[in-house]
Amino acid sequence: MSDKTEVAPAVTSSAEESRIGSEKLQHDNNHGYDVEQDTPFPSTARSYGVRRTELMTAQYSHSGLKVAYYVAAFLCAYCYALDGTLRYTFQVYATSSYSTHSLYTAVNVIRSVIAAASQPTYARLSDRFGRLELFVVSILFYVVGTIIQSQAYDVQRFAGGAVLYQIGYSGVQLLLEVSLADMSTLNWRLFASFIPALPFIINTWAAGDVATSILGKHSWNYGIGIWAFIFPLACIPLLVCFVHMRIAAGRTQEWALIKAEEKDAKKGKNTFVELFWELDVVGILLIICVFGFILVPFTLAGNKTASLVRSDKAWKSGKIIAPLVVGVFLIPVLVLWEGKFARMPIVPFPLLKDRGVWAALIIACLVNFVWYMPNSFMYTILVAGLNTSILAATRITSMYSFVSVITGPLLGFVLVKVKRTKAFIIFGCTMWLVAMGILYHYRGSSDGVNSEYVKHGIIGGECLMGFGAGFFTYVTQLSIQTCTNHEYMAVVLSLYLASYNIGSALGSAVTGAIWTQLMPSTIARNMEALGANVTQATEAYQAPFTYIVTHPWGSSGRVALALSYAKSSAN
Repeated sequence: MSDKTEVAPAVTSSAEESRIGSEKLQHDNNHGYDVEQDTPFPSTARSYGVRRTELMTAQYSHSGLKVAYYVAAFLCAYCYALDGTLRYTFQVYATSSYSTHSLYTAVNVIRSVIAAASQPTYARLSDRFGRLELFVVSILFYVVGTIIQSQAYDVQRFAGGAVLYQIGYSGVQLLLEVSLADMSTLNWRLFASFIPALPFIINTWAAGDVATSILGKHSWNYGIGIWAFIFPLACIPLLVCFVHMRIAAGRTQEWALIKAEEKDAKKGKNTFVELFWELDVVGILLIICVFGFILVPFTLAGNKTASLVRSDKAWKSGKIIAPLVVGVFLIPVLVLWEGKFARMPIVPFPLLKDRGVWAALIIACLVNFVWYMPNSFMYTILVAGLNTSILAATRITSMYSFVSVITGPLLGFVLVKVKRTKAFIIFGCTMWLVAMGILYHYRGSSDGVNSEYVKHGIIGGECLMGFGAGFFTYVTQLSIQTCTNHEYMAVVLSLYLASYNIGSALGSAVTGAIWTQLMPSTIARNMEALGANVTQATEAYQAPFTYIVTHPWGSSGRVALALSYAKSSAN
């Protein structure tokens, strides 16, 4: 996003721009939305990247070209969605193979914090330089991170690769959402925003077979590494569309005028200094430090080995206390910087004054926070605690996405006519209350042996949760877009997705803290009570997928493990 105020000759006057902008910012007391008939040109945007993007999308006004673009976007989304579903499974096996299964949530927290900080950065860079350039950069991060993860031989290197992968993944996700919003009118934007989610309809059933095949014939390393080749290949059609738009737009007079104006505006200015302030580099680093230093220690402070008595020694360690103190200290520093010193704050306070914006951001944060409570270790509980196959466990953990993606597009057609979102959001949230009650009731086997009825309850809870999500997750994303114009659309979308990831970090931190604090002693006590070998409790805790290979379902050790998972899930 640029702070330039010049307007190209092809653009409407500043007075007209103000009128149009104010009209777009108005919405009714119910926070529904009015129909917006988007016209790709002339533009009311000030950022050169946004104006170039509008001119590029105008070249795809023909329905055939739009269909080609949507198909290319779907192919890209299908690839990273399948990778994400499989990587969720493989990440569990990776941390277990390092005998650090409890650090699974620590990796998730780190990924979520990086994602929350990177998405606003991508939004501003894409508004300045364009979607195509940032999309290529995102692919590079994605590939490099994937390679590092697949070759990692300890959890530290695995987490490092996860950071680079997450930077790339977050960029691809945001830019795909923004570019689809660029190509659609507000009437059909909800339906367009579901294109990246539609692959879950297929992946819910396909991912289980793929995971079973890979883990049966190869290893988790291979399952992650293959995407370093597959994903860039799947992005080629979308890149071709972007390049075609760029070439077509470059032949227009308006493109030449924008380029000339941008060149004149840069004269006598230090681009790097300007970019430093525009990206709010200090603000981004402070956000990473605040959330990282506060949340990660909660997932690391638990016991490394299982014992009959809980130990709180970790909380007395400087390695845990120091990051927490620094993180809390940096909170007022972040607020002071963003409020007084940042020229272009990463947190746009004027936008946050609109209740349609801050309410949507709170919902986004709470959605993932609540979702991660029962689902952080769901795959482990299903496989090790409920004797579920890899195929079934992968499918069950994807049921939420499957049902929400079925519900959402159907609701999109309804919203074209209804044009109100508030009632749907409230209904969806109500469904989540019921779903969480079901998941709490079916939290684990009561006797450590009878698991089928528990699995059926979990499936029902996940499906109801997905049904409710279809009514408010993407609807809230659409609602927040009605609170601003195209100039700030990428920034608003990035804030929404960043709030999602902050919720993910909070949820992972809480579940990780519960798991690491309670699980080791719970497993040891249950093994002692059932007459199992207590010395094996550490292996069951840190490497459950190795432990269950040598301890069949129904053995005293497996019963103790199943009861321990049920107990911790209740907390």
